Amino acid sequence: MLDWNPALYRRYEDERTRPAQELLARIPLTEAARVVDLGCGPGNSTELLVKRFPKAQALGTDNSEAMLLSARERLPQARFELSDIATWAPPSTDEAPNLIYANASLQWVPDHEKLIPCLFDALVPGGVLAVQMPDNRQEPTHRLMRALAAQAPWAESIGDADRLRTRLLGLDAYYDLLAPHAAHVDVWHTIYQHPMASAAAIVEWVRGTGLKPFVDRLSPALQASYLAEYERRVDEAYPARADGKRLLAFPRMFMVAQRPL
Repeated sequence: MLDWNPALYRRYEDERTRPAQELLARIPLTEAARVVDLGCGPGNSTELLVKRFPKAQALGTDNSEAMLLSARERLPQARFELSDIATWAPPSTDEAPNLIYANASLQWVPDHEKLIPCLFDALVPGGVLAVQMPDNRQEPTHRLMRALAAQAPWAESIGDADRLRTRLLGLDAYYDLLAPHAAHVDVWHTIYQHPMASAAAIVEWVRGTGLKPFVDRLSPALQASYLAEYERRVDEAYPARADGKRLLAFPRMFMVAQRPL
């Protein structure tokens, strides 16, 4: 997959940052020495952590050099490093974080049955794991991108569309992974309703994230035809509301778990 586009991602930064703020508000820590933002993107979520915990050593990680460059420009006082969430771990027990925060990043990482307990175990006693993930596989935006990917002339280039994003567990399964080892677990589900100017605006939104693995596999000509047909179908799936805008439902799941002292 080609590198991420920070400018495209930031076009809807306010909408993308809102769940990050709501996740942060539920974290039961008054202070922290070390905080880690896994999958920090352009640094919008890391900025929230720095403001909440101004005395903490803040580390942002991402697998995109373009995103890290944008994050470093935004927050020169924080440290950012290139890494893969699937294999990330603190360098030593002495550097274990008080908070591991993953906003809209773990949905790209497989094997959550192993990943979530490993991240939780990497915390100091009393530390917190806070996770937010889009839960929109069954929304029209994502059903349509998979349906188109299975059709000619795009199917041969895209391949198995179901493999392009991790299948999430249910909230109850995440609770069961964490509850036996945690002092406290909080899980919840929210469906945001984003008014969008047009079907093209919805396509632009998902091009910054979920649609990217699909179009990256296509030639320029196939990209153009895929996006044109995708926008046509999005236009049908999201009719104009009373004010002319399209209402984009965006489900997200959240979990906050704290280790015993």
